[in-house]
Amino acid sequence: MHQPWFWYAIIALVAWGIAGLLQKLATNHVSAESALMWLAVGFLVLMPWMYPGRAILGYAPRNLCWALLGGAFNALGSWALFAALKRGGKASIVVPLTSLYPMIVVIAALVLLHESLSGLQLVGILCGLGAVFLLSA
Repeated sequence: MHQPWFWYAIIALVAWGIAGLLQKLATNHVSAESALMWLAVGFLVLMPWMYPGRAILGYAPRNLCWALLGGAFNALGSWALFAALKRGGKASIVVPLTSLYPMIVVIAALVLLHESLSGLQLVGILCGLGAVFLLSA
């Protein structure tokens, strides 16, 4: 049996896969900035079902700052993705390339959080880089 986190990861995989296609369809017809604004609206539409109900300001200010910074970088990344798609990038290349962002997390986790990386995980990273190279060739 898989760990509970696994199913959330599968939901993210499927949702982001569908989102990648929808983002290209959207940026074929609207600006990157408009697509980003509608992405925010999409978040707001789902919030009543996903928010756990704890007071939003009931967290430590430092932790709220981490979440706010994460949101800001998420918005910046989303805008850059939309801009790449709007300016002629193929969804089959741009979306997989931008989906390699976990490699940044892996490197940061190694350096800042002192996490470890197995040989098999390193092979996975190399395969991801190879996949993007092959897709863009």
